[in-house]
Amino acid sequence: MRTPTPRRRRIAAVTTAAALGLSLAACGDGDSDGGDGGSGEGDTITLGYIPSWTDGLSTAYLLEHVLEEAGYTVEHEEISEAGVLYTALAEGDVDMYPSAWPEVTHASYMEQYGDRIEDIGAYYDSAVLTLAVPEYSEITSIAELPEYADELGGRIVGIEPGAGLTEATQESVFPAYGLEEAGYSLATSSTATMLTELGNAIDRQEEIVVTLWRPFWANAEYNVRDLEDPEGALGEPEALHFLGREGFAEDFPEVAEWIEGIQLSDEEYGALEDLVVNEHGDDPAAGVAAWMEEHADVVGTPAS
Repeated sequence: MRTPTPRRRRIAAVTTAAALGLSLAACGDGDSDGGDGGSGEGDTITLGYIPSWTDGLSTAYLLEHVLEEAGYTVEHEEISEAGVLYTALAEGDVDMYPSAWPEVTHASYMEQYGDRIEDIGAYYDSAVLTLAVPEYSEITSIAELPEYADELGGRIVGIEPGAGLTEATQESVFPAYGLEEAGYSLATSSTATMLTELGNAIDRQEEIVVTLWRPFWANAEYNVRDLEDPEGALGEPEALHFLGREGFAEDFPEVAEWIEGIQLSDEEYGALEDLVVNEHGDDPAAGVAAWMEEHADVVGTPAS
């Protein structure tokens, strides 16, 4: 079995507002040949994802592993903002977004770009957005947060400004629970920064509230607990989808049919992300290879 070395490019991060109006034509290099959709020889598929969102990182390397063995060339576009990613997908500058949240979290992007994006299939059915606290915290519900505004410094620690979770927190959670009136603000930066702050607070046994989601390896690694959301401000559970550029299924019919059949349980997904992110953080491909030794029958291969 050969170990492919994917070519990687990076679309420069810009502000979300600017990104929504951009056509990322400079990123397209004509590699996505499509063609006869046969064995994959000579065909290139470009995967666009945000590497700090480890569901996309894990599934991108999973697809790479199987597609490279089927004869395709896989390229990775590492993108830092959701708006840029959806723009790239809609413009055809990437072929796939391998772990999207289009039903709730990214619904606003789908409203804008959905007519130029293909839904190839959902691989996980119970993804949720959360606000979370360390297990030792006395806080049990988002509704209690106004009582802890002073202790928390009026601060909820978030992730990237353009994330759907950030939008849901600012536009739904804050008004539903009167958090702005209670003196709170949402501190946005990056997923990595949020996790650093969470880890530091836990080391000091301090109170902290962060925006999180499931499935995500950090829930177990940092021993956190979801806050109850009695108003349902963060929405219902949703599925994680593989999204393709317009025409993807026509260009790659065997790949689209294979992807449509992928379905991961909590245990299977948890094992994949743990191996990719925690056990083989410096080499995600090695994490996928280890996972495939136990779960190859779960994903199968594209028809030839």
